[in-house]
Amino acid sequence: MEHELVGLAGPGGRWRPVAAGPFALLAVALALLPIRPVWLWAALIGVVAAIPWLLGAAPEARRRRPRPYWRLSAAGLEKIGPGGLSMVSYERSRIDGLAITTGDGVLTVFHRFGRTAVGGMTSMGLEPLTVFVTARRLGIPMHVLDGEATDLLDPALDEALRIPTLDDDVPGGGPLPRDHAAEKRLLDQEAALLAAAHEPSSIKPAEGPEEGNGVGKARRETGKEQRLDTPEPLPSRRRVVLLGVLTALLGTVMIVRIAVDGTGEFGARLAAGCWALAAIAGVLAARRRLLRAAQVRWTINAERLRVRARPGRRREVQDLRAGDVAAVVVGPGLRLDPVSGEPRRADLAALAFGHRLELVARLPAHGLDGFQLAHALDDHGYRVITPGARAPRRPQYGLEGLPEIFAQVPGGRLVVADGGLGWADAAGDVVLKMPEDRIGGIELLTIAGHAWVRLYDTDGDEFFAAPLSSLRISRTDLRDAARRAGLPVNDAEYDAYLSAAFHSAVSTLTGPEPPTASVSSQSATGPDAGQDAGEQAGEAAAAPQPDPLDEHELTFSGSAPPNPMTAPGTLLDATRRSRIGTYGMSVLLCEAVALLGAVWLGPELGGFNATASWSVPVGLVIGLVGYWLYDRNRPQLRVSAAGLAVVTRRGKVEWDLGRDRVGGVGIDEATERMPRLVVWSPSGRVLRQVTFPPDLDELRRACERYGLPWGPPDADRPAPPPPEL
Repeated sequence: MEHELVGLAGPGGRWRPVAAGPFALLAVALALLPIRPVWLWAALIGVVAAIPWLLGAAPEARRRRPRPYWRLSAAGLEKIGPGGLSMVSYERSRIDGLAITTGDGVLTVFHRFGRTAVGGMTSMGLEPLTVFVTARRLGIPMHVLDGEATDLLDPALDEALRIPTLDDDVPGGGPLPRDHAAEKRLLDQEAALLAAAHEPSSIKPAEGPEEGNGVGKARRETGKEQRLDTPEPLPSRRRVVLLGVLTALLGTVMIVRIAVDGTGEFGARLAAGCWALAAIAGVLAARRRLLRAAQVRWTINAERLRVRARPGRRREVQDLRAGDVAAVVVGPGLRLDPVSGEPRRADLAALAFGHRLELVARLPAHGLDGFQLAHALDDHGYRVITPGARAPRRPQYGLEGLPEIFAQVPGGRLVVADGGLGWADAAGDVVLKMPEDRIGGIELLTIAGHAWVRLYDTDGDEFFAAPLSSLRISRTDLRDAARRAGLPVNDAEYDAYLSAAFHSAVSTLTGPEPPTASVSSQSATGPDAGQDAGEQAGEAAAAPQPDPLDEHELTFSGSAPPNPMTAPGTLLDATRRSRIGTYGMSVLLCEAVALLGAVWLGPELGGFNATASWSVPVGLVIGLVGYWLYDRNRPQLRVSAAGLAVVTRRGKVEWDLGRDRVGGVGIDEATERMPRLVVWSPSGRVLRQVTFPPDLDELRRACERYGLPWGPPDADRPAPPPPEL
């Protein structure tokens, strides 16, 4: 069909073990049974462990059965099952409209008798942009609604909860609601796709020197071919395969050895069951790691796009001609989970649209740098469309966090009076005073380009923070007045600036003076003075005369710019709680290894009790001493105005990043792994990962103090506080 959208679905026919978990438990159970003869016992364990792989390799199991997928076409919205049969169908004539809820991303069908929630967009394998564009091409009204699909299922409840006068109190002129902003972004992308589809294409392959416009010819001349690859997986695929094979061979050899020595005792059979479970788990873990370690490779030139996501699968290479592609939308999208084959969200994906606004291909791009991908496509003449920037999250500056008297005094401002801080009215009279004995410290810092103040009590706890513009006092006035009054003020940025300025000024004065010599300035006081002067004059005449312009050149000697290790900064260590927890985990791991060793090697070392009597204390000592050796040289994070660095306690620098390379510091809430502390580049790429967890509050304050951005780059765009509140 001309306008047809097919959802993302995994192909069938992949070789995978069938019911690996139940068969692994059955193999362990057989290992615990006293089966005679011994060769039959070992053979049963091996056969049961291999049955899942044999079932997966059977022709019937590997027969290509495509997974069910969703399709939006002129016939309506359908779910197509194996064999092309329609499992669920919403006919086009019965659809009054489609809606996407922003809260949970559910596609809802509006029909004559109400509303029906079809399912989540991710699980259906559909992207909001593709559904939006295809539905509008088919003449189906499309809406984006704020909230969740459960809020739309009971219209009577919506009417009962609706307050008639609520909408009248909403002031106009504010930012767009979330649903309006999302729909506007989709409309903007659709307009860009329409412009790309109807404008003359600059990416069609040229057959002669006169074809194509000037932009296309220039781009085809400058860039022949460019390759973009995701980083090599760690560990590599070969190492993963080798580790899985060695685990299987080790388990097999140990089971055979136990069978040769005899399985009369229960401890020997228990050790065989543990080895069988370890071998099966190792092979399954290696297979899972291999599936997730696939690299994405892009080959971009002016004639075609070639994308390969699975190594060794040449048949699965996506090859697109440039003339068939009107535009490429680069942004968040979907990808197939390599293990389960189900659609999952991806931080980066590419959607190739044709000249009739049909979806030509979904190109995987997870793991690539979005900045490099977008510019590589643009350099080779492809029209690139990216989602609009997220709406800035405007901070709520106001008087809610200040004492009530602050809001009750119009035109009030912060002043330093009588050795403390006070709040003065418009006439200058102090109406509220904070004595000096309550102030433990005053910290001045910069947050998002604006001056802030933090107040601490005598115990060191923060009890107040606000922008200085809200308090109507400048940073210089507050710092100078507080220091004159003897209050403890800390302005690290200003002190660092004065130190750097003083150092640069003094360094020019302490440099070595150039040697100067002049014949006319020498005094002739001895009898040989005339002869010495004549000789010097002759030497000066024979020597090459310097260029007069060189006499006016000035040379300034300055010190090297500070790096993350030499600039003044703060050293952050791992929290005490994480260190104690790591101590405990290392001890538990060593104790578990000691107990397993006692179970496996106990029959050869005098029994389980005798072996455990010395292996358990040895494991405790190894766990404590081993982690102590690591902990005494543990890494620490150094935050300064020049950048970030991780340095060990002995002074070894593991890595450092300059300030110009740091685009953000914060927690990466990734969907495929646990949240981690990372450092982003200005383009949004993860540069470094901090393996130890420092105190996040201290890290945030250090970043704010030294001007490092906290949070992902461009995630939050703080707005300046208003001049008056």
